[in-house]
Formats: sequence, structure tokens, C-alpha cells
Amino acid sequence: MRVSVKALLFSTIFVMLLAFSCSNGDEEELTMEGPFNISELAGNWDATSARFTGNTMFIDVVEDGGTVTMTVQSNGRFIMTIDPADRSSYTASGEMFWEKWEGEFYFAIGWDKYPGDWETYGATLSSTTLTINGGGDSGEYDFDNDGTFESTSLNLEFERI
Repeated sequence: MRVSVKALLFSTIFVMLLAFSCSNGDEEELTMEGPFNISELAGNWDATSARFTGNTMFIDVVEDGGTVTMTVQSNGRFIMTIDPADRSSYTASGEMFWEKWEGEFYFAIGWDKYPGDWETYGATLSSTTLTINGGGDSGEYDFDNDGTFESTSLNLEFERI
């Protein structure tokens, strides 16, 4: 029995499409519910610590006399105002959510500056305290005030006001 080249090609393409279209269950799921519900963050927050650590530089904006405030909506949208003591303030905004991957929950922030992308962080919430801790490249800070933000790790501690 002779198999045509077209039939063989069609069968090969069909098998490949079927293999790539099947989910292996490892896809991330974005959700508002995790170890705590994102809606629990709604309100106003003042930072008691705001550390940015780069390759060779470090600053705690609050310890150095500045302020960091954040307002969070119940849907996870937020705006953060960073007001260093030695320069003009600036804002960062985005959305907070949970990324569920392989049965684990990761606190995530999609920064408006980078649409369609997000970073994951460690986060804890008590009735009055929120901490957000990221690894390398989880934040940015302009250490030398030249208009270019350098990659940093981000560690924030907020108190609810």
C-alpha cells in the first residue's frame, strides 16, 4: 500500500498541532484570591521602610528622610508616590494580583511601565502591615538622579493609615 506524501505531511502536521495544543497543567493562572485576597489591600498605606538595592548602591528612602505612600483599590489597581528627601517625587502604578503556578501562589505586580509583564514578590499582610519583597531586578531606582533608573531589588514595608 502506497502512502502519498501529502497524506504523510498532513498527518505529521496534525500530530504536531495536537501535541502543542494540549495543556500540561503548568500554565499560570492570574487571580485575586491567594494567601490573602487582593481586595484586602484596599486603602491607603505609608511606608515605614522602602529599600532599593542595586549592584553597588543602596537606599532606604524612608530612613533617608523621604516618604513612600500607596493607595490601593479593591480591584488591585494602585498608585505609589515615592518622595525622596533629595529630589522631586515621582509615581509608579500598576496592578497587584496572585499568579498561581504548579499549585503555588506568587504575589505579582504588573507595573504600568511594562504592560503585559509582571514581577513576582514575597508578600505578607497583617491587619495593619503589608510587606513586599522582591529579588534582583524586581524594582528600579535612579540612584544618581540622572534620569536613568537602575535595576534593583525592592523591599517595602507599609502601615495601613
